[in-house]
Amino acid sequence: MPRRKIDSPSLLELPPVPSDRFEKNARKRGARLVAGLDEAGRGPLAGPVVAAAIVFDGPNYPDGLDDSKKLSAARRQRLYDLIIDSGHVSVAVASAARIDRMNILRASLWAMGRALAGLPCRADYVLVDGRDLPPDLSCPGEAIIGGDGLSASIAAASIVAKVTRDRLMEAMGHAYPDYSFERHKGYGTKLHLAALDRHGPCPHHRQSFAPVRLALQAPVEVDD
Repeated sequence: MPRRKIDSPSLLELPPVPSDRFEKNARKRGARLVAGLDEAGRGPLAGPVVAAAIVFDGPNYPDGLDDSKKLSAARRQRLYDLIIDSGHVSVAVASAARIDRMNILRASLWAMGRALAGLPCRADYVLVDGRDLPPDLSCPGEAIIGGDGLSASIAAASIVAKVTRDRLMEAMGHAYPDYSFERHKGYGTKLHLAALDRHGPCPHHRQSFAPVRLALQAPVEVDD
């Protein structure tokens, strides 16, 4: 099965925001339904990696799509609602336990593959953010470095993955109030590291990540 892996073109050749140029190129090569794939949450010390797959029927893209990291939370939420209304969407989650078992890269690719397989329609071609393609794709694929800032479909997937993961971390914050997950989303902020030092890891911490591994070896403070 043919697969392609490319580096991002020169910024001087690109439009200032994600476009459908990659989707159009795939359709010129015979694809009908082109999926965008991205994930959120590779860097945090706690919580899952969330992957999203998006297929739009033709050029039915919401205005304002961009790399989710460049958007405010309010803007991401508005675009999330538009994406859900206008595209075919699938989301998959790799838990902290799976990340520890597989490693973060393999767990991220696993989640992206599950998201693609969960789409209500069968994609003919997939555009993936990053350097690597998920294993055992059911269709040809193309890995695009910086794709969430270049491809409209990947940008949409990045937004859905980010909003979904943020919501999961907010719920986790209510379940484990000592860690303030709703504030830092599991990233290694000073607030999070202080809580980790004080309380030790919770079941959603990634034990294979160095700060968590060190916290497991340290004595936990006990209030009198």
